[in-house]
Amino acid sequence: MPGVTHDDAPLLADLMPWSVAPLRPGRAWPTAPDPASLRARWDALVKAAGPDREALFQPTRARTLFSAVSRLPGGSGGTERLARAGGPCGEPVRVLTAPFDEQWLIPDHRLIDTARPELWRVADAHQVFTAETGDPGTPLLATALLPTLRTGRIRPLHRRPGGAEPNLAPGLLDHLTARLGTRPTAPDVLAWILAAVRPGLTVPLTGDPDVWASGVELGRRVLWLMRRDGERPKLPGGRRPYVRAPLPRLPLTLRYDADEETLHLDEGRVSPVPPEAWEYEVAGVRVLESWFAARTGPAEPGTLAAIRPAAWPQAWTSELLELITVLALLADLRPRRAALAVTSPVTASDLRQAGVLPPPESARRPASVLDHHEEGPEGQFALVWHDGEPSGPLDRTADKGAAQG
Repeated sequence: MPGVTHDDAPLLADLMPWSVAPLRPGRAWPTAPDPASLRARWDALVKAAGPDREALFQPTRARTLFSAVSRLPGGSGGTERLARAGGPCGEPVRVLTAPFDEQWLIPDHRLIDTARPELWRVADAHQVFTAETGDPGTPLLATALLPTLRTGRIRPLHRRPGGAEPNLAPGLLDHLTARLGTRPTAPDVLAWILAAVRPGLTVPLTGDPDVWASGVELGRRVLWLMRRDGERPKLPGGRRPYVRAPLPRLPLTLRYDADEETLHLDEGRVSPVPPEAWEYEVAGVRVLESWFAARTGPAEPGTLAAIRPAAWPQAWTSELLELITVLALLADLRPRRAALAVTSPVTASDLRQAGVLPPPESARRPASVLDHHEEGPEGQFALVWHDGEPSGPLDRTADKGAAQG
């Protein structure tokens, strides 16, 4: 981004101090592009017995049929050992599994090697998660969904449920208020970050109210497109993608005709598809190709992952059209991001002199968020930490991941 040039820009890791390592699912089958497949996979698992159940489950060092774990915060999964579990599947939840790829997950701690319960505790309608990508064009993703993608660190915007306590360096909002003459909100700061962040995850800040307002407006547009949780985005009339030839029962090939701006799914056709949408990559992977492969790629026969739709659901077509639109609109914003020139910079040195940086170590750790117990293994109460002190009677292994990041 040549327009953003100041060399003493603060690090994202200092501006949003609390971060968590990505989730490690450990097995692919508890995630799927449609919730019905997940319910069918769970039913197949609990109907199997002995070695058959173990083979379907795909145990790892972190999770076996006999692992004792607590229930995920807000999750609907059980806590009895999977070796004797039965009953219905926990209600699948929407998650971000890859850049711009929203799928479904069974929210059951017994199925996930490293679930990061501290993220589940703060996941609600007010939350926004950012995820590092390592990609110079899209260094950060933002999502309202819990991210399960294999990226860099995950940073929630809020440290507590209900949009409480922003995950910002203490004193940052006060310092920006003094420089800008008006008080920004935590979402304003996140919007600026999405507009101004550099490939190296530094974030030039400005004390110029006009530049700040322009960057925040641009970042809000980026955030809206990435979250996709409000009014549906649309391309201008005549540029909106439509299905021109019906998609087959289950398309197996995907190709793009640049001259005709047409996406071919076997004999099915979608157009117009702007080249910018087709070519949109994150970390060297073409987003549309990755999205399609996640729904049509081969699965080993006899595994739970092989349980999936026999025909292409209509919902996937709608999601594909929206994804094309989002990628095209995000590509259109890249020149504006590149042209964002920071004047009156608020430097890392300024923030250190003001005592905002470095942030205190407490800001890098999860906040105490619970006023109730969580269910631990076999229905016991889980041990919960409140400001560094244990509350609850349970073994410490069941929830120790909550204090790690």
